[in-house]
This record gives sequence, C-alpha cells and structure tokens, in this order.
Amino acid sequence: MRGLPELEAVLAVARTKGFRLAAAELGTSRTALSAQVASVEERLGVRLFNRTTRSVSLTEAGARFVAEVGPAVARIRAAMDSAKTARATLSGTLRINCSIGAAERITDPLVLPFVRRHPGVHVDLVTESRLIDIVAAGFDAGIRLADDVPRDMIAEPLGLEVRFVIAGTPKLLRSGPPIDKPADLLQYPCIRPRRPSGDIYRWELSRRGRHVAMDVRGPLTLDAPTVMRTAVREGVGLAYLPEWFIADELESGKLVRVLEDWTPSLGGLCLYHPSAQYVPPALRAFLDMIRETRKKKTPRSAPGA
Repeated sequence: MRGLPELEAVLAVARTKGFRLAAAELGTSRTALSAQVASVEERLGVRLFNRTTRSVSLTEAGARFVAEVGPAVARIRAAMDSAKTARATLSGTLRINCSIGAAERITDPLVLPFVRRHPGVHVDLVTESRLIDIVAAGFDAGIRLADDVPRDMIAEPLGLEVRFVIAGTPKLLRSGPPIDKPADLLQYPCIRPRRPSGDIYRWELSRRGRHVAMDVRGPLTLDAPTVMRTAVREGVGLAYLPEWFIADELESGKLVRVLEDWTPSLGGLCLYHPSAQYVPPALRAFLDMIRETRKKKTPRSAPGA
C-alpha cells in the first residue's frame, strides 16, 4: 500500500498529460508529484514520461506500464471502497462465548440494543460453563468474571459488578437458629455448586480482611444457576448465587439474604478478545457500545469530591 499513491501519481500524469493538472486533481504540489513519479521510474529503471517545457507524453515503456497497472489500481481502489462501505454498514456474525449467567446479565442492557442498532450483524451467543480457548473454538470474544479472563487476552470491563449473596426462603430460615457467622451455615441444608471442572465450589466469604471458604452440606449438588434458583425458591436449602440473579425474589421477600456483611463482590464481568492490533468491525462496534453503556452508568462526582 505504500506504493499505491505513487502509482496513482503516474496514472494521473498520463491521464491529464501534464504535472500541473495532475497535481491539482490529486490535491498535491507539482514538486511532490514529480518526486513520486521519479521514485517509480528509479525503482523500475526506465523512463515513463518524455518531458519538455511545453508537454508531457508517455514513453513506449510508460504506455505499456500504464496499460497494465491502470486496471489493477482501479480494482484495488474498488476493493478498498467496498471494505470501507462494509465497515460503515456493519454485517456478518459476531460470535461470543460466555456462561449462562453472564448471557442473562448482558442480553437486555447490551446484546438487544446492539442488534437494534446494527441489524446487519448476527450475534451468535454460545453459553457453556467451562472456560474454553475462544481462539481455537472460533469465537471473536468471551465474557467471564474478571478473575477468570486468560492473561494473554485483552479485557474490557462491562461495568456490571457481580456480588454474591446467601439466601433462603423465610420458612427455611425460621426452622433453625439465627445465622450470625459462617459456621452457622452448617446448621442448614445448602445447595452445593459444582464447578465446570467437576470440583465442588466452596462458598467464598470475607469480612474485614478475614477470608473463609465454606464446604457446605446439603441434599443437592448442582452446576446450573437456573436450577439452583429453582431449588432455593422451593426451600430445598440455602443458595450462594449472584445478587442480580435473584433480585426479584429478594425484593418481594420470597427469599431472604443472610450474612450480608460476609458476601463480597467478586469484581465484574469482562469481555475479552485476543488482539488489540486487529479487531473485527462488529466486535469493535460492540466494544464501543460497552464503553457507551458503562459511561452512562458512571455517576457524576459530587461537588468537592
């Protein structure tokens, strides 16, 4: 691409039969145009134009060169214009891999507004619990908790904090002693989460620098948040779930949280992708929407803050 302007300089001089008109057509100076033509002639080792004080004409070698190069340059320019048009009117498929919980979290605030804004883009959102190699699997990006993003990836925070809560039905909580500290959880049936790796997840609790990983007990071990939500609604046991995931139940009083001061935020969700050098147009537009949405959610600083 470095030599394309020089080739266009040669073609413009051949077309206008002069350096002054060619320079005006290309929006450059006669000196710069002459230098570009001279550069091409020097690399080719042949003179392309016969120059006099009154006229400019193609040499025999120059005529052959222009006849062969002209159509090729026209095709290159057409391809570039086509690519620019495709970028302006986005199309194609954007493939994103994420967990089921992350998909539910991002669909309403991000995915649906994106497809409305860019109807030519098809979003293929694939959900699975296990963390995969998105490059090997053919995905443009992935969405996971910040701590789970592979270190060799470029991460973009979604501005969606994830805080976990421990909750149960009022009836279940009335059946046992008050829960004031993590050890009190052992007096209640709990729903045990299984990691994608197959390991049992220990409930992570922390307060004032003290960290506890609880290996709870209960009648169910589950690996899907949606099934855990159903089980906790039915009073099978206490559950450890994202706060937003059971926000309606907490607000209505169908579920009650416990040990609120022991349940920390685990940071937030991040979209991640493999390269900062080349980002597909559809993914770049999705990143722009993430930043736009995050900016809207950032509160303005109070006076004097």
